[in-house]
Amino acid sequence: MEMHIKDRLDEIRKQALADIHSSDKLETLNDIKVKYLGKKGALTAVLKSMKDVAQEERPKVGQLVNDARVAIEELLERTRREIQAREREAKLAAEVIDVTLPAKKNKVGHRHPNTIALEEVERIFVGMGYEVVEGPEVEYDYYNFEALNIPANHPAKDEQDTFYITGDILLRTQTSSVQVRVMEQEKLPIRMIAPGRVFRSDEVDATHSPSFHQIEGLVIDKNITFADLKGTLAEFARQLFGEQTRVKFRPHHFPFTEPSAEVDVSCFKCGGTGCRFCKGSGWIEILGCGMVHPRVLKMSGIDPDKYSGFAFGVGLERIALLKYEIDDMRLLYENDDRFLKQF
Repeated sequence: MEMHIKDRLDEIRKQALADIHSSDKLETLNDIKVKYLGKKGALTAVLKSMKDVAQEERPKVGQLVNDARVAIEELLERTRREIQAREREAKLAAEVIDVTLPAKKNKVGHRHPNTIALEEVERIFVGMGYEVVEGPEVEYDYYNFEALNIPANHPAKDEQDTFYITGDILLRTQTSSVQVRVMEQEKLPIRMIAPGRVFRSDEVDATHSPSFHQIEGLVIDKNITFADLKGTLAEFARQLFGEQTRVKFRPHHFPFTEPSAEVDVSCFKCGGTGCRFCKGSGWIEILGCGMVHPRVLKMSGIDPDKYSGFAFGVGLERIALLKYEIDDMRLLYENDDRFLKQF
């Protein structure tokens, strides 16, 4: 293992715990959380540096990062409750309460179900040694379509499906564009996931939205086979939905993978016997996947005779709807406290 990363994690963990122990205000705790766990925090910086870690060491480093995050989050929450309790006691001691006055309700914010689902997915794949990568939401046609083996006359490029800004610039319809950028710029092998917001010209209803989120995954290395893809997704499904979860692959077609498949998971409500949740089939469709098309590898400067890989993509809202048994996607975006506080 890269010792400097391990030492850095130990230092970050010790410093974070020391900062929390010395904190006596909620505002200070929030600053500490941003400093270590935020998008530009110390732990996030370590995750971004995992591309420099040897492939076989990435799962160990990913687990160390997860352990540090959990320790910091638990102490933050415990300290927050202690500070709130002290402040409440001090307030009660200092104030005279008129019990005839109407009570005041304090509204407390909640993590969004999308955020909860995304953090769980990221932890699963980081634990497998994957790197979390982000990319631009305003994208070139080349990265969004052409480099993914989607030619100019492909139906997916129709303006009714895509928000075009100019003839060559658009709002990305998939986070696969991030995969192309990584293949062009990063050293092999590649193990990454690319979560992010995407845009398509869809009508708003219970299962569609013009703006939603995807999580795309990519692995490129020597001797990667469909068996690697199947094993990875089977483990992902077990960690996400439960140890008894089974997966089923059905042949499908995607321009950027060959062969391609859609993946179903056994219904985690009825165990596969059939119920209302799975519409009596015992299976629930969850994602699409396949082996990276040799033409896609070649366009990104990778020799398809030496390297192979697999890719997969899942909708974040799809996971949240399934995992938390939400019937209508629109509930995720209406900011109704009565709904959000359930999570």
